[in-house]
Amino acid sequence: MKQDYRKLIKLSLITERASLLRELNNEYVFEVDKTANKLTIKAAVEDLFKVKVVDVRTMVMPGKTRRMGRNEGKSSTWKKAIVRLKQGESIAMFDNV
Repeated sequence: MKQDYRKLIKLSLITERASLLRELNNEYVFEVDKTANKLTIKAAVEDLFKVKVVDVRTMVMPGKTRRMGRNEGKSSTWKKAIVRLKQGESIAMFDNV
């Protein structure tokens, strides 16, 4: 059974650091499902965006404690993936950013 890749990659992260990585190293940053591993992330990016992935780096970002007055809560933990594409390839969705 083929996994639904659209649920695996939750959203693309567009920050100053992500823009710098994209310009210098042809790397794109995504928020992915916590259960995803590097092989499934690579397959998902290649299938969804029709590009060739060279390298995938993942990291788990810990949740942060937030306060609202005297109430305290914690944001959820999430997983980030940095995907390096083959030289000369790009994802069209990011071209205008």
